[in-house]
Amino acid sequence: MEPVRPRVGLVLGAGGILGAAWLQGALAALVDETGWDPGSAEFVVGTSAGSVIGTLLACGVPPWYMVAHSAGESFDGLLDAAGDRASEVPQSAGGGYSLERALPKPGPGSWRLALGALKEPRRLPPAALLAGWIPRGFVSTRPIQDVVRAACPADWAPHPGLRVVACDYGSGKRVAFGAPGAPTALLPEAVAASCAIPGFYVPPRIGGRTYVDGGLWSVSNLDLLAREELDIVICLNPTSSRDGAGALPGRVLRAAAGRRLGHEAKRVRAGGAQVVLLQPLAEDLAVMGENLMAGGRRHAVIERARQTMSWQLRDLHGELDALPAGAAPFTGRPAGPPESWPPFEESARERFAAA
Repeated sequence: MEPVRPRVGLVLGAGGILGAAWLQGALAALVDETGWDPGSAEFVVGTSAGSVIGTLLACGVPPWYMVAHSAGESFDGLLDAAGDRASEVPQSAGGGYSLERALPKPGPGSWRLALGALKEPRRLPPAALLAGWIPRGFVSTRPIQDVVRAACPADWAPHPGLRVVACDYGSGKRVAFGAPGAPTALLPEAVAASCAIPGFYVPPRIGGRTYVDGGLWSVSNLDLLAREELDIVICLNPTSSRDGAGALPGRVLRAAAGRRLGHEAKRVRAGGAQVVLLQPLAEDLAVMGENLMAGGRRHAVIERARQTMSWQLRDLHGELDALPAGAAPFTGRPAGPPESWPPFEESARERFAAA
């Protein structure tokens, strides 16, 4: 009799360009140490930078490929989901910048959110209370959307459990695109909304409403899985840390993120799931620095995360031994030259069609 396959949830938190880099390195280490395919989780919840990496996983792009592509490996002959050369996709995973052509309007980015926060300040997290007053951003989300389109040309990812978290810029409420009852959105738009930091990116409009970064509600949003009857929930959160390293402002923000993460973890554990929290160590923070939007250290962060995450996973003493083993191309390179490999998105669709 075969053992019962555990129901696993994967949560990828916010963290800017370097948070995305840390997630790529951490996921690669998770695969190396456990043999598990993160893209096979029943649910993949991504917020901001985590929504980009979670979407790539949900579209079949494996962590080993993300790391190799970031290092500059070209994979001659391999095509992306749109039929273009995979080597032409930017190595920054959407972290490049381009200015929007139209100048932003002066004044608060969302009068409705700003005034609503004054009337009912207790209904929103602190970041969302302030977000309405910040002027609208001027950096385009097109590079982010282009990376998503290269991974998946369809309206949504082949993974049925992908959840992309954003905030409604009018009400401040959390929206998990992809969840039952959530507004309909195209995948590139949803990920762009999840990443749209107020005052930096131009906030996308979806279905007549404007959305911004899901990190305004929570940088982790782990509690979205509290009622999903899962056995194991693995959360990788780049913006919190158990190590009190770095400059004071960063330590304060990481401590606040950690407290929120702890509260959310309690809710998920109350639902019966084992929760494993994985966060940057002091060695990671030393490479990441305080500006998580500075891409120059991106690959150094990836490599350090591979190392430190391996340390963390080896200290878990078997907590993840129940994870099922994955297979190529999701946990390792397929046999043969890259031009003979099927597109990752096609492999992902076959995986979920067979599930």
